[in-house]
Amino acid sequence: MEKVNLTEKFEQFQEMWSPKIVGEVNNTAVKLVKLKDEFVWHHHDNEDELFLVVKGRLLMKFRDRDVWLDEGELIVIPRGVEHLPVAPEEVHVLLVEPNTTLNTGNVQNERTIANLQHL
Repeated sequence: MEKVNLTEKFEQFQEMWSPKIVGEVNNTAVKLVKLKDEFVWHHHDNEDELFLVVKGRLLMKFRDRDVWLDEGELIVIPRGVEHLPVAPEEVHVLLVEPNTTLNTGNVQNERTIANLQHL
């Protein structure tokens, strides 16, 4: 059991859209990710996702509306809901999702990361 300092962990990497695992709770991964620009429209058939903005501002687009998240705010994306994360400026996000969750969900492309790094 070790404490995790989010600021220090975020300083350990620069890659965008490349989640890093910083902990696990009951087969659920706690991940950190830096985001900038637009990701890809996708959904997750079997997993819900929690996005918590640690630093910056994140736009979560849905087919029927947009939701802005500021620092300290979170959103839970239910399984099956198509979404598009957009970060006009660099944003630091903590993700909580099942270990099986693929970052691009139902989409396979150059941004898909199958084996995540542990910090």
